[in-house]
Amino acid sequence: MSNRQIWWGYYSAVVQSFVFTPNSFRRAPRMHHTKEPRRLAWLAATALATGLLTGCSKAVVLNPAGDIAAQQGQLVITATLLMLLIIVPVIALTLWFAWKYRQNNAANTEADYDPEWHHSTTLELVIWTVPLLIIIALGAITWIATHKLDPYRPLDRIDAQRPLAPHVKPLEVQVVAMDWKWLFFYPELGIATVNEVAAPVDRPILFKLTATSTMNAFYVPDLAGMIYAMPGMQTELNAVINKPGVFKGMSSHYSGAGFSGMTFKFHGLSDGDFAQWVQKAKTDGKPLDKSTYLNLVKPSERDPVQHFSSVEEGLYDKVLNRCVEDGKMCMHHMMAIDALGGDAYVRAAGLNLPQDVCTAQNAAEVVATLETRIAPAPAQSTSTRQ
Repeated sequence: MSNRQIWWGYYSAVVQSFVFTPNSFRRAPRMHHTKEPRRLAWLAATALATGLLTGCSKAVVLNPAGDIAAQQGQLVITATLLMLLIIVPVIALTLWFAWKYRQNNAANTEADYDPEWHHSTTLELVIWTVPLLIIIALGAITWIATHKLDPYRPLDRIDAQRPLAPHVKPLEVQVVAMDWKWLFFYPELGIATVNEVAAPVDRPILFKLTATSTMNAFYVPDLAGMIYAMPGMQTELNAVINKPGVFKGMSSHYSGAGFSGMTFKFHGLSDGDFAQWVQKAKTDGKPLDKSTYLNLVKPSERDPVQHFSSVEEGLYDKVLNRCVEDGKMCMHHMMAIDALGGDAYVRAAGLNLPQDVCTAQNAAEVVATLETRIAPAPAQSTSTRQ
């Protein structure tokens, strides 16, 4: 017998013992492994999971300091639990099927195999009805929460236990996203700050946001969801802080080289501490006029906190309408001219105005003239047609 025949006979015997013998794998000799490598693997996996979850120890989104953020966090939890009603049973059934119908399960018989099976009304009802009900519930909850948590919607409560008193006026804060810093105006208080904002605890806050160049996103996780800030446009965010403390604010939309350092501190203060903070800004700060703003708006990274004791009147409106620089026409003037017909309307109306109506020099004149032309006429007596 040749060596080739000997090896072929040995190979055939091995194949038959493992493939054609029903319990061959069960009878195969086991390899003895020490438990130490497995124990070390579990310890390494546990350490890795602990390290990854350390950053989530505070879980700001699910445990915030503001009522709006708390409602948003609860919406995330509710939606997750509803989806788990499908995910958990599917995973459990997948594992159960893999275990029950394994190849060497002695409990399986030929009677369990039905090649002609193709339909089960009960199974179809379960497969389609349960997900449909969950989708309906998710849709209803999301629709209600979308309107209830609309950032433009004024607040109607301080928290889940306290409604908002009707006479309470929100603190208005005007926000300007710059490259790469944040400028905050307090129009009621006449002050401004850079990379620092404060508000009294349990007092509603109305943020009005715009940007100087690049679209950005204002985000204080403890306060509310993020809201975009865009040049030449104004967005709004209504929120309230319910706990005193210092909270992190950031830009959550990439805006260039200095994006990573575009952060600020949000201070939740008592009424007394907030009054002291305002007084400190008025005492230690410097005036914010047009020339100071034009120097401030230049791109810079990781700027320190700055306070301004006073603000030039109308500066935020000029920032919003992109006409801080001399000789630039404000956007609201230009839009007013365009809304009333622009140059074509001026020519058709026969107005004796300069040829170029889109300049800073004649914008006010054109707007005033057009507004006079379309002003409603005084009420006159009318006669009834016989």
